[in-house]
This record gives sequence, structure tokens and C-alpha cells, in this order.
Amino acid sequence: MHLRWSRQVVTVPLSSLATSIPIPRQLASVKALRKGSDLEKAFATAALVYNNSAGPEGKLGKGEAKSLLQAQFLRFIEGQESKPKYQEIISALDEESENKIDFEDFMILLVSLALMSDLLREIRNVKTTK
Repeated sequence: MHLRWSRQVVTVPLSSLATSIPIPRQLASVKALRKGSDLEKAFATAALVYNNSAGPEGKLGKGEAKSLLQAQFLRFIEGQESKPKYQEIISALDEESENKIDFEDFMILLVSLALMSDLLREIRNVKTTK
């Protein structure tokens, strides 16, 4: 599909024209999760966010993965820019952007970034009893 805008032709994927269903509604449609635990729902949310961004082959381009992290995981990666491990992970996403990553690699990426985050330390210090 081509859209014209002041003499410039812009190609828009047909999939981006469809209205996306909000994640909570997608979660609610999964029968097995209706009585699911918080952890099960959290994992399912991560899977749905990934699936909603992945291409038809079920993979994300490395650039798309980086954009998804910046949009959906920002609080975990804030303040990490100066850490060598963070720079290593992100530079791997910048290199060879033609390569795609699957869900398993994306989850490893999420866990790696979460483990080094300042936010995780703060979460671990949250008071859980009165």
C-alpha cells in the first residue's frame, strides 16, 4: 500500500494499519490464564508484547528489538548506558541489523538487562510484610 504525502511515496505495511488489541484484552482471551498466577501473567505479557512486534516469521530484527526495549523496558535500562555490559549488549543489536532474534533470545536479552538494572535492586528492597 502506498500513501502520498507532499509528493513523497511512503510504503506502509498492511499489518500496521490494523487496530491492535490491547495486551490486557489479549491476556483475558487466553483461557488458561484466567486463574493464572501473577508470574504466569507477567510471562504471558512479555510473550504477547514480543509477538505483537515480531514479523510473520515470529522474529524481530535487531533494530526492532532495540526499539521495543526502549519503548517497553525503559525503566529497567535507564542509567545503564555507561556500563560496559550494557554497551556490549546494545552494540550487538546495532551490528548486523539484518539478523533477527527469536523469542528465546529476546527473553535472554530481557533477563540480562534486568539483572544489571538499578530498578531490580530497588525492587528487591521493596518491603513485603507489615
